[in-house]
Amino acid sequence: MAQIAVTGADGFIGRNLAVRLGELGHNVLPLVRGSERREWFAVVAGADAVVHLAGANRPVDPADFMSINLGTADLLADAIVAAERPVHVIYASSSRSTEPTDYGRSKLAGEERLEALAAQVGSPVHILRLPNVFGKWARPNYNSAVATFCHNVSRDLPIRIHHPASPLSLVYIDDVVETIVALLNGPTDSGQVAVSPIYDTTVGAVADTIAGFRRDRADNLIDSVGIGLTRALYSTYVASLPVTEFSYPIAAHSDPRGSFSEMLKTRTSGQFSYFTAHPGVTRGGHYHHSKTEKFLIVHGRARFRFRHVVTGEMHAIDVSGERPEIVETVPGWAHDVTNIGDTPLISLLWANEIFDRGHPDTIAAKV
Repeated sequence: MAQIAVTGADGFIGRNLAVRLGELGHNVLPLVRGSERREWFAVVAGADAVVHLAGANRPVDPADFMSINLGTADLLADAIVAAERPVHVIYASSSRSTEPTDYGRSKLAGEERLEALAAQVGSPVHILRLPNVFGKWARPNYNSAVATFCHNVSRDLPIRIHHPASPLSLVYIDDVVETIVALLNGPTDSGQVAVSPIYDTTVGAVADTIAGFRRDRADNLIDSVGIGLTRALYSTYVASLPVTEFSYPIAAHSDPRGSFSEMLKTRTSGQFSYFTAHPGVTRGGHYHHSKTEKFLIVHGRARFRFRHVVTGEMHAIDVSGERPEIVETVPGWAHDVTNIGDTPLISLLWANEIFDRGHPDTIAAKV
């Protein structure tokens, strides 16, 4: 178990990093805004490595950029010199450190101070020049447009965008954290380290994507949220939801046979539903020309029957919730399902397309 000092441990990146380090069995030694100089020296003296996240990015007085960003780098360097041994340092700098602004100059000054430390005492120093970092626990209405958009959209509050086409470079918090973890476990040669992937987009595109999450939820839809930037934005959006939005109702269609509900619809991969059937009840009795479905009985016993609409060939399959088995409907075969047990039947259902009432591709036919 390593002893990892984290400055700015109560900030956005710090909280995410501390949780991940704890999961990996490391002991986090936190330093926060109120930590005094003697605490920095004591913590660094007992640390195997320091992840330096503390800094200012939106002070009231522009002069505080230099006094805080260079000042904390000075403080960290002094503490490592006092420890009389090289301590591995990972510094979260900024992609704006080369810009001629108060913020950019202050971050560059912090880099140069820690690079001088590496030359002075041999401490390995890794510098991460980060673009806009986003993800769970980012503070809205502060320094993250993504956090602000997610917070406001999830609460039906307006968002204001003056220049939708403005470029925006983003990196996801999990990718930042995993880069830091890899550096803690990896080579000790000093230098700048790239974090990837970096997503180059626009302010308007990000806002539109996040607003789409809200609209889709109301329509029981889901976007392609499994990869890339959309995945990361969706995770950030869901993490911003107020607790009152942790659940939402869906429509239930009930009749004497049982009930049916559409759980989720996708634009490219069909929809998910579930249905129930009382003992002895048969549901279905139709065929499809192109639509396919997958059934999974999760409770009860069912008999699926099939009849080829041209040849009349018959087939039957008995399944039970006690032994998971997918039953797939096949285009051109009429099919139905009967509850052959003594308890209610519950089945999950996936169809490869969203149900279109105008073109249902569902033709009634007895089996």
